[in-house]
Amino acid sequence: MKQLILASSSPRRKQLLELANLRFQILASHVDEQIREDASPEQVVQSLAYRKAKAVADHHPHAYVIGADTVVVYQNNILGKPKTKEEAAAMLGMLSGDEHDVLTGVAILSPNGQSLFVEKTKVFFWDLTEEEISDYIATGEPMDKAGAYGIQGRAALFVKRIEGDYFTVVGLPLSRTVRELKRLGW
Repeated sequence: MKQLILASSSPRRKQLLELANLRFQILASHVDEQIREDASPEQVVQSLAYRKAKAVADHHPHAYVIGADTVVVYQNNILGKPKTKEEAAAMLGMLSGDEHDVLTGVAILSPNGQSLFVEKTKVFFWDLTEEEISDYIATGEPMDKAGAYGIQGRAALFVKRIEGDYFTVVGLPLSRTVRELKRLGW
């Protein structure tokens, strides 16, 4: 049987692969996430996804290894995970009443070759009140998420609409990932 490995400890990515009814194991990769300052958001997520997959694939050359990375991009700036509640409030304030992009880069490394791709989804937020932002931050949910929100959680109430794949925003464009696995012989 072919071995499938998710090179991530993300509970959301784990849930998505389980949704696809795939049998896999998790081997989180711990790679340097430093990026070139002049890299585009697309280059950032693709490079990080590849590094994560490669770190695991080097030790499991006969496995199919999935690496992924997701960023929130507002006005061509990458919004990472907030370090403080104030930073989370500032990010959510920027996104309020506006649109932004969420990019997920995926790298699948296998004995039959590799697949590298980036999916982008445009997200539109309602105007948020200071109270809504404050109440959301008080839940603690935004503190471990790029852009200070998780669309699959309480922040779903902030989303006016999306253009693109919902699962890209969650952290793994599931249908494209499964199709690429099949194309590589999974």
